[in-house]
Amino acid sequence: MEGNLVIVESPGKVGTIQKFLGEGFVVKSSIGHIRDLQENEISIDINDGFKPKYVIPSDKKKVVADLKKAAESAQTVWLASDEDREGEAISWHLFETLGLKKDNTKRIVFHEITKSAILNALENPREIDMNLVNAQQARRVLDRLVGFELSPVLWRKIQPKLSAGRVQSVALRLIVDREREILNFEREQYYKVEATFHPEGTAEGVTVSATLDKKFPDIETARQFLQDSIGAEFSISSVDKKEGNRYPAPPFTTSTLQQEASRKLHISVGTTMSVAQRLYEAGLITYMRTDSTNLSGLAINTAKQFISDNYGEEYSKPRQYKTSAKGAQEAHEAIRPTYIDRTSIEGTPQEKKLYDLIWKRTVASQMVDAKVLKTDIRISSSTRPEKFAVQAMQVLFDGFLKLYMESTDDEQSEDEVILPELAIGARMEEKGIKADCKFTAPSPRYSEATLVKKLEELEIGRPSTYATIISTLTKARGYVTKGDKEGSKVAVENLVLKNGKVSTAHKQESVGAEKGRLIPQEIGMIVTDYLTEHFGSVLDYGFTANVEQDFDKIAAGEMAWNSIISEFYAPFHHDVETVLNNREYNRVQREIGIDPSDGQMIIAKFGQFGPFVQKGEGENRVFASLAPGQLIESITLEEAIKLFSLPRTVGQHEGIDIICLKGRFGPYIKYGDRNISLPKGKNPVTITLEECVELVSENLSKPAQDIILEFPGDIKVINGAYGPYIKCNGKNYKLPKGTEAATLTEEECKAIIRDSAPTSRKGRRR
Repeated sequence: MEGNLVIVESPGKVGTIQKFLGEGFVVKSSIGHIRDLQENEISIDINDGFKPKYVIPSDKKKVVADLKKAAESAQTVWLASDEDREGEAISWHLFETLGLKKDNTKRIVFHEITKSAILNALENPREIDMNLVNAQQARRVLDRLVGFELSPVLWRKIQPKLSAGRVQSVALRLIVDREREILNFEREQYYKVEATFHPEGTAEGVTVSATLDKKFPDIETARQFLQDSIGAEFSISSVDKKEGNRYPAPPFTTSTLQQEASRKLHISVGTTMSVAQRLYEAGLITYMRTDSTNLSGLAINTAKQFISDNYGEEYSKPRQYKTSAKGAQEAHEAIRPTYIDRTSIEGTPQEKKLYDLIWKRTVASQMVDAKVLKTDIRISSSTRPEKFAVQAMQVLFDGFLKLYMESTDDEQSEDEVILPELAIGARMEEKGIKADCKFTAPSPRYSEATLVKKLEELEIGRPSTYATIISTLTKARGYVTKGDKEGSKVAVENLVLKNGKVSTAHKQESVGAEKGRLIPQEIGMIVTDYLTEHFGSVLDYGFTANVEQDFDKIAAGEMAWNSIISEFYAPFHHDVETVLNNREYNRVQREIGIDPSDGQMIIAKFGQFGPFVQKGEGENRVFASLAPGQLIESITLEEAIKLFSLPRTVGQHEGIDIICLKGRFGPYIKYGDRNISLPKGKNPVTITLEECVELVSENLSKPAQDIILEFPGDIKVINGAYGPYIKCNGKNYKLPKGTEAATLTEEECKAIIRDSAPTSRKGRRR
């Protein structure tokens, strides 16, 4: 074939596809969308059916010119953008912008970048699906209307430079609602009783651990149970054994891959999608944006052969999974390796780990069920009616467990426990009983994995948008931070029965500590409260899910795209006008209490530069900013008083004072002429001298510029005097708020360079 131009989305695919197609084909990339709504205006004709006004961004004009020139000299143009609504819209924009003609333009799609898949796509072209294009247009226009009309409300009523989004604001509400649930939760104490027994007739040293089937509300009732257990006889009252099956999880969809990578590999949703994109473009996995758990017949047969050859025929059980996701829009396969027999790949550590996860999940889904034996034993006491319970699980045949086991959100794994043979009536010698003080806990804060799961359950957004939603909330807006939540230490009394005597043990119980969670900041709480009060319908979970269903109907050709916009816009715009004409402004403040040292009232407020505490009135008042994670509605008097202790001289190192301060960019240490930022999680009020000396020593031993990462194209991530930044071709680019410099990928760096302006020094006056 001569004179063929193939246009793909990503430049990462060009080389691989060009190699497959060879001479007669030229493969070029549009580098994503080539036109979009105008950046600084609404760019929608509200009076003409909400018609979008598209423009070519300045950074895409050269790309468009090159593609137009190539298209003019080509006999056939093949539009090969991705197989989803966004990809369909890109093909349509290319067709319109490049002035292509129907008679020599063909739309092709492929689910994997392999030679057979691409050649098959060339043999089966189709036209651009305008239903998919319109579904994407409807989403883009609705999101633009909501963002452009709500954001000015937030600027005027709360704080400049804030923004709102149709889906992001609803996801933020989920996080804020969970935080409120935690703040309002009343912790209750209880006592959990556990015992160790030696079964009669077994070898010395054999023990069985058991948990009492009742929790006691206070230490006295727990103590009474232990007292009654002194000299008691214990025996097995029931043994219940059941054989059962454990079934493998289906192959990955976009959302299940995001969740499992977060749980197993501890990488963010955004990083997962970036790494998966690279694997796809390298021809190693199938398309990574899919709601389907379906596998092709070829993949199933190849997996069957691989399993039989490597594990034995008894481990093979071919399966075809049915997609359970509501409103699934993609009709292609689940995420799987393009070649099942490729058990490992070359690449970065993250690429290798994610590929291994996808490979194991795919192959395990085609393996036989595991056979397990579950045993439930009850141990009775001669002096009390309560019973101790022993539960065990033994694997009789490992099946798919030989290769892979799905993780769970509660991070509790069901380990195999093998018990000695125990019969009803057998005596159990008590080897110690303990009653530990515990506390009830609210639902945990969302992690990235559990938020993705909840969004999917509520049908909010689509799996392909989850990474953007989380990135917008954490990095672009700063409404949420991802990190650890320190728990509080509570003094408790535990009880121990040993050798016929009950004793008391005093210890500190940690309550409420969490790791890697999404924690709303004060501004996120305020924005959510305000939007929920004044625009409740937009932030309603049901409304957001219904809109997604409408997009599905548009994609199926069952609804006109601008009809849902028209139905939504009139009442929404009326609400916006009403709020803007209202002279009331959002005021958030709370009296915390009186400082006992000087008798002055401390008030927590929200101002132009964020949340702060104020002590005193008039000219004598003093201020202090709240620390990250502190909220106006939950900060205590003790915590507020500590905020006024800055600047704080921690001590001296080699005769020089170490002073903790709080500046515009956060807390830092001043050591002589050096300013050293405190690491995330370090509190300037409580940090010790030893910790400060360690930070000072690290800073003194570091060169002025510390290169964190390097990528091709003269891209460097540098740790500078004021924190990490990107340097490319002599220009510097700020990292978005909340970005973890050490985990940045090349694609993420390029996106930051593309989407932001370089920093500049203001010229000095002569």
